Parts: sequence; C-alpha cells; structure tokens
Amino acid sequence: QVQFVESGGGLVQPGGSLRLSCAGSVFSFSAVVMNWYRQAPGKEREFVASISGAGGYTNYATSVKDRFTISRDNGKRTVYLQMSSLKPEDSAVYYCNRANSPAPWGQGTQVTVSS
Repeated sequence: QVQFVESGGGLVQPGGSLRLSCAGSVFSFSAVVMNWYRQAPGKEREFVASISGAGGYTNYATSVKDRFTISRDNGKRTVYLQMSSLKPEDSAVYYCNRANSPAPWGQGTQVTVSS
C-alpha cells in the first residue's frame, strides 16, 4: 500500500524557517508528481506546492510563492518543503501526496507559527 510519512514540523516564530520532509513508499517514485497541502483548523485542505517527477517543474500557491521551495530526492524517495519568512497564517497541518490518484492521507506534520 502506498504510504507517505511527513515530518519536520514544529513551533517557530514569525519570520523563521522550517524544512518539512515527506518519505514515500511508492514504486517508481521518480515518475510521480508530488504535492504538498495544508489544513488549518476549521478550513479545508488546500494546495501549497507541486513538483514534477524529475524535479524540473514546480508550482506554488500564490500565498507561499517566493517564501516556500519544494524539492525532491528520488534516490531517497523523499520530497521536501523549505519554508521561510513564515507567517502566523502558515500555521496548519502539512501533508504530502501524489498529485494524481492520491493515496490515503498520512498523519501530516503540525506547523505552528507564533511568538
């Protein structure tokens, strides 16, 4: 069964940085477009960033563009989300998943931006 495990979240002050990781048990990982999503309390899950299988194409939600960077290491079957200049409104549980044919959602990793 395909599974993704997110990690790297935590409590950070506004303006700070965090790097999230997403490890996947996906056959042919390098062929899979991967997305990061987030869900804040009381809100629907929303798209954050996407990366193509080879990593040459990325896309970001307007709210995080120029602050977040998505990358991947196919040898490690891992996708990363480098987050900088964090704002309180970035606080949410962050998830990763395949862009197409999403697998069951993992537990995510909590990011809290607060002073």
